[in-house]
Amino acid sequence: MSGLVRIQSSRDGAWQRLQLNAPPGNLLSLDLIRALGRALHEQESTKATKWLTIEGAGDEFSFGAKIQEHEPGLMTTVLPETHRIIKQVLAFPAPTAALVNGRCLGGGFELALACDDILATEAATFGLPEIRLAAFPPAAAALLPLRVGSSRATRAIVTGQLQSAGYWHEAGLLSMVAPTASLLEAAGAWFDSHLSPHSAVALSHAVAAARLTLRAQAEPALDRAERDYLSGLLKSHDAAEGVQAWIDKRAPNWKNS
Repeated sequence: MSGLVRIQSSRDGAWQRLQLNAPPGNLLSLDLIRALGRALHEQESTKATKWLTIEGAGDEFSFGAKIQEHEPGLMTTVLPETHRIIKQVLAFPAPTAALVNGRCLGGGFELALACDDILATEAATFGLPEIRLAAFPPAAAALLPLRVGSSRATRAIVTGQLQSAGYWHEAGLLSMVAPTASLLEAAGAWFDSHLSPHSAVALSHAVAAARLTLRAQAEPALDRAERDYLSGLLKSHDAAEGVQAWIDKRAPNWKNS
């Protein structure tokens, strides 16, 4: 397995941990996305799995996509491949959770949203800063309204504001907020109490059934948002300008077109 994604097994194989291993920011480069897809595929056939978690190496969950790969020539490949991973997580045959420490931004936040649960530390922060680059997050646009309602989701997407774990816990998005030093311990205790006692095959069928409504709404919305991004926004002046301004470390010159 690629060093970009580490796999750790615990609880006699019942808990599989995938770690994004590209610190300090665990950027979701195309290489990392592909490594994650391979790791997920490998774990899909592990019948003993009762829980799959995704975490970031070091002090951060993920800063999101690699900005240099946001240019139009690459995004036609990067975006569909990223969305395939989102759908792969949504279809994973066991309950899933994101274990979030530090910053969880952009595509990293979208990856967390694809999981059944998000468990975070008190110091974790979440945000969708794509709008600052004249972009938007298609997977968050499809998933976040279903998780927390249209108003909160729209505000997060169009403002790009960072919000605390406490904010999202109050909104119902986070299943747990734990002290920074004890997230894994708290996650293990949660697993032992809520999932470990049950049959893996029953959990697989139960979680698939529980996701039916979410997937029926989210996946078509994701496809539509992806088409709008690639055939609409990506062809605009401002989409290219936002990325170039970030690379040049200057203020963008928007033409609103």
